[in-house]
Amino acid sequence: MKRKIIVTSDGSTTIHLPGWNESYHSTHGAIQEAYHVFIDMGYKAITQQDVSILEIGFGTGLNAFITFLETVKDAKHINYVGVEAYPVKEDELLALNYVSELETRNFAHKFEEMHLTPWNKPQKVSANFTLTKRQMFFHNITDESAFDLIYFDAFGARVQPELWSEEIFEIMFKALKPEGKLVTYAAKGSVRRAMQAVGFVVERLPGPPGKREMLRGTKTK
Repeated sequence: MKRKIIVTSDGSTTIHLPGWNESYHSTHGAIQEAYHVFIDMGYKAITQQDVSILEIGFGTGLNAFITFLETVKDAKHINYVGVEAYPVKEDELLALNYVSELETRNFAHKFEEMHLTPWNKPQKVSANFTLTKRQMFFHNITDESAFDLIYFDAFGARVQPELWSEEIFEIMFKALKPEGKLVTYAAKGSVRRAMQAVGFVVERLPGPPGKREMLRGTKTK
């Protein structure tokens, strides 16, 4: 499938798939969306210092990178697992402008390291941030009670409805520890109902720029 780099409304780039009319991040602002959905509504809702995070759709590495940047400020210890079936190509990564847009040139080597580190093997990016990238399909995840937080950042239900099914959310529910949370940019009623059907208590929250709402689910049992 054809892919191209585009600039989103906040000046940050993303990868666009014209055949699907789908992008890795919001065209209303890749960085703005990532911070709002995954940091403000997810990461900051977890109060403990040692946090295990599962990302569904490692993609460009933006969500992992901004989570790493948070640990520089708050000294939390993060065990970060990013799952991706189809890793982004090196030439695409070189065209992304997250380091410059975030004004984090001092950490450019960390963003590169996240992508160059071997797959399926834990790597210490810093004293506070351990990254494991797993090249696998989401339905093959077998973790149980392992994560405090899930960043659910799969392609939209319009183009890949199978990734937003009760079957997938059951896997997510099992992977979370009690009181663990799942955050996603999605707000469709069908997604909310699938989450509720497997046991999540679901909140509708204000969405990022360009979206009225997003969802956050909590495993309360």
